[in-house]
Amino acid sequence: MITRFAPSPTGPLHLGHAYSAMVAHDMAVEKNGTFLLRIEDIDQTRARPKWEDQICDDLTWLGLRWPAPVMRQSDRISVYQKYIKTIWNKHLIYPCSCRRKDILAATSAPQESAPLIGPDGVIYPGTCRGRTAQTDPIPTAAALRLDMTKACALAGVSSELAHTAGDIVISRRDMGTSYHLSVVVDDAAQDVTDVVRGKDLEDATPVHILLQILLGLPTPKYHHHKLIRDENGKRLAKRDDARALSKYRAEGATPNDIRRLVGLPEV
Repeated sequence: MITRFAPSPTGPLHLGHAYSAMVAHDMAVEKNGTFLLRIEDIDQTRARPKWEDQICDDLTWLGLRWPAPVMRQSDRISVYQKYIKTIWNKHLIYPCSCRRKDILAATSAPQESAPLIGPDGVIYPGTCRGRTAQTDPIPTAAALRLDMTKACALAGVSSELAHTAGDIVISRRDMGTSYHLSVVVDDAAQDVTDVVRGKDLEDATPVHILLQILLGLPTPKYHHHKLIRDENGKRLAKRDDARALSKYRAEGATPNDIRRLVGLPEV
């Protein structure tokens, strides 16, 4: 068994991150497997070395261990672009020039119902689909979206994804990839057998399985765990610094204190 924890170095780890990492680590240890740390830093506008250092320090303090070197997504842009080219050659991708405000405006017209939410947020209404003929080389000045209806047909899966996920972004403008594409490619590259992540990512799993089919990559087992919430039932986010692991540590908490707080057995 190979599990992984793949945080983005854009802020401090909180209790929710700790829970996810410890569940993945415990699962691997129980099966005499391997736990991996991967740094998802494709968003270089927000990623910071200090947060990566803090992530490693916090996880080490929790008692988690992983092999070196650690994979960083920022080192693998050329790999992602090869896979994007594969999907492009299947005529399943189109450039999209819409900004977030354009998408919100298109989905919030008075005659429409409330916009549906998918793994990329508000489901894209397909504004740019079919507007541009496929060219070579692949355009880089626009986002690249997957034509979900065509992709589902080619992969032989239910077209329901076209309604529940929409035409997801395969490559973000000036980034060279996207979360959906890179996480699928990296899990395959690292031979990850079991993906442990929160229920907030459950609606992204069918998208990732679709991409694995299109790219000829193996599909790991997916485990979606509970979300750690505050006293008001709100899911924790990086902006909730009051629950950052570093603050618990500064106040004298032990790793087993953290495990008790999130409902895991002590070690």
